[in-house]
Amino acid sequence: MSIRFSSTIVAASVNFKSSKNLNINRSRNCRFSVRSCVSESQHAHKLVLEVKERLAKDCTSLPLGKYGRDDEDMILWFLKDRRFSVDEAIGKLTKAIKWRHEFKVDELSEDSIKAATDTGKAYVHGFLDVKGRPVVIVAPAKHIPGLLDPIEDEKLCVFLLEKALSKLPAGQHKILGIFDLRGFGSQNADLKFLTFLFDVFYYYYPSRLDEVLFVDAPFIFQPIWQFTKPLVKQYASLVKFCSAETVRKEYFTEETLPSNFRS
Repeated sequence: MSIRFSSTIVAASVNFKSSKNLNINRSRNCRFSVRSCVSESQHAHKLVLEVKERLAKDCTSLPLGKYGRDDEDMILWFLKDRRFSVDEAIGKLTKAIKWRHEFKVDELSEDSIKAATDTGKAYVHGFLDVKGRPVVIVAPAKHIPGLLDPIEDEKLCVFLLEKALSKLPAGQHKILGIFDLRGFGSQNADLKFLTFLFDVFYYYYPSRLDEVLFVDAPFIFQPIWQFTKPLVKQYASLVKFCSAETVRKEYFTEETLPSNFRS
């Protein structure tokens, strides 16, 4: 009896020490993780200031303020996109800021894009998807190349992106794009606009797309995708071909489902 009792005491002591050591290790790992995060944050901030100083010195013609050369949030986003390469971030950022100024992004409004909006070819959905992402829905079957001045379609595209990004909830940084390809035909193909679209997402809104759904793509769409796929490079991995049923079941609730996907 005494031997068993003694063994129990020893085992309990060993378990207590092991548990204590485990908690100590967890505590050390936690402190190490916090220090690592703080260190990375400090390094990132240092790079942001470096970019900011270089832009102030070498690109004085660029505007200031929100989305300007001193916008630290924008600088950080482009640094992340370029894996914290200062030179690459500056090159891409300079191009984006110039483009925003020349395209007059800040002057876009519902009234200025009314002609394109009235076609119903694209809009920002009123609800987030199940992952908390703003949603831009495009209906290519309603796009007729040449019906409007191409600049009107470009303005619509940029306005909707700005609107979707303004709806980003805390902690979310990317959006979902849904291309409803039902009814799409050769008359709707517009390679010039597609080129603009790729430039927008690569140069001016990098890493803002989280996923792109091609819904019920008809056979005629396949050669178009095979032609454009090499152009989008790594962005092709964001594309998912799916059915309208998948959109209904996996991306929205009954309350948040877009009207054109209701059966």
